[in-house]
Amino acid sequence: MGGFFGAVSNRDITLDVFFGVDYHSHLGTRRAGMITLDKDHGFRRQIHSIENTPFRTKFEKDLNDFGGNCGIGCISDMDPQPLLVRSHLGTFAITTVGCIGNVDEIINERLSNPGHQFMAMGSGSVNTTELVAAIINEKEDFVSGIRHAMDLIEGSLTLLIMKEDGHIIAARDRMGRLPVLIGKDTVDQGYAISFESFAYQKLGYADEYELGPDEIVEVGADGYTTLNPPQDKMKICAFLWTYYGYPNSNYEGVNVEQFRYRNGEIMAKNDAEQGKLPELDYVAGIPDSGLPHAIGYAGECKVPFARPFVKYTPTWPRSFMPANQSVRNRVAKMKQVPVPELIKGKKLLFVDDSIVRGTQMRETIDFLYEAGAKEVHMRSACPPIMFGCKYLSFSRSNSPMELLSRRTIQELEGDEGQNHLEEYADATTERGKCMLKKICEEMGFDSLSYQSLDGMLEAIGIDPEKVCTYCWNGKE
Repeated sequence: MGGFFGAVSNRDITLDVFFGVDYHSHLGTRRAGMITLDKDHGFRRQIHSIENTPFRTKFEKDLNDFGGNCGIGCISDMDPQPLLVRSHLGTFAITTVGCIGNVDEIINERLSNPGHQFMAMGSGSVNTTELVAAIINEKEDFVSGIRHAMDLIEGSLTLLIMKEDGHIIAARDRMGRLPVLIGKDTVDQGYAISFESFAYQKLGYADEYELGPDEIVEVGADGYTTLNPPQDKMKICAFLWTYYGYPNSNYEGVNVEQFRYRNGEIMAKNDAEQGKLPELDYVAGIPDSGLPHAIGYAGECKVPFARPFVKYTPTWPRSFMPANQSVRNRVAKMKQVPVPELIKGKKLLFVDDSIVRGTQMRETIDFLYEAGAKEVHMRSACPPIMFGCKYLSFSRSNSPMELLSRRTIQELEGDEGQNHLEEYADATTERGKCMLKKICEEMGFDSLSYQSLDGMLEAIGIDPEKVCTYCWNGKE
């Protein structure tokens, strides 16, 4: 997906941007970049690949080359950025996060007129941040340009622009699908802009302001000003809480870790009420984001929480880092180190944050049985995923059949089954029960339950109309 961090102050902010971007490393695995600005040396930028080496390791050697009172940086799961652009709007740096579903249409429309060109990357594709910058430059000011870009784009767009006057413009997606928060320096005058609130809190900034959907704000060392007011309608991504948000962060006033405890508790209550709570020795979480959901589940059903296996992360911090898929699969398996005393002869229930494709799940279950588990039950902390995300990049797929739930439905009922997705997502219907049974047989679970959509929304606790649930029910 990606994430960004920016800071502006009357003091040097190089280290703030360095550590602030580093604290977003859980959001992307491909590229990262930093740009700083000072009055003597202007803009200074570096972009590195982080596919096999963490952000901090790649950028530590560059720190002496940076400096200034203003800077932005990003973790990108897609194209190299931030970019430095020179246009009639001046020289500015830009970084974006989101998903543009109509890239080719926008590019072809512009290339049909003489005088337009884009730098092509190795694949022939265009850097989407460059495309956004080009759209913004079609207007006479940044606000008009950003709104123009958001009008054209099908998907989502959240961005930071650092101007040559040392100010940063932050714009939250029109539907607020991702968060943008501002922190205020508690010692020196200055501000930080971030996805993750804990990133600036660790750097000495206090919570100051959270942008609303469609809001555009300009931030300087002495304060910030709203350039485009927020709208009421919002569709913030629920996966922020269930999966990819960091435990310390808060979005719309809801803490990630507390949500996960509540979510697990609600799942356990539902299982107990429906008679689906098996006799267990331990409740466990699939590391790492499944752990807090499992803690909530264990606490509610009064079963000991345990860690029957742990991930070995000193050399493999993320299983999807290697470029080769077979290597990724092997690394994922090698990372799982069992605690035999907590597995052999035990009845175990695991909670995972989600079940998307099920690619590595079968190997995990086999690994547990090979280690001597008597029973393995599985719970998903969110409902069955029925649609690939078209707004961000969490559950994007080339085909719906890559998703475990859709693939299982196709195997059960063929094309006709795709007309009954709502029934299949409901575990109380006959179709829903058939899907659960089929997945259990395929994956080797002794039982399987998904959190209900209502249960997940209850755990988040904000107005359900303000939460994006497209991945589960296909509703805009």
